[in-house]
Amino acid sequence: MLFKWFDATVANQFGAELARFFMERMPVGTQKNEKKFAAKTSELLGKLSLRLNQFKVANKLNFYTKAQLANSFKWTLKDAGYETNYVDDLTEWLVKQL
Repeated sequence: MLFKWFDATVANQFGAELARFFMERMPVGTQKNEKKFAAKTSELLGKLSLRLNQFKVANKLNFYTKAQLANSFKWTLKDAGYETNYVDDLTEWLVKQL
């Protein structure tokens, strides 16, 4: 029972999947000063929130698995070349949604 608490495989996979979903819709080179950026980001965060809520319903998350999900999301985006401050802001948003 205790070991199951530390099994974050599904959470890690989902965190990376969320990051890839984000990357497909908001490529690394997207200019943040474009007029459409705020609207596009807002719409994308809404879609991410919906996917996250569906995942939370299907999977019981504890403190450890939430941290692993967020960490996987963060490092997938960082490894893809997104700016550190931008990734940190997105990860903070994700943690608040959890």
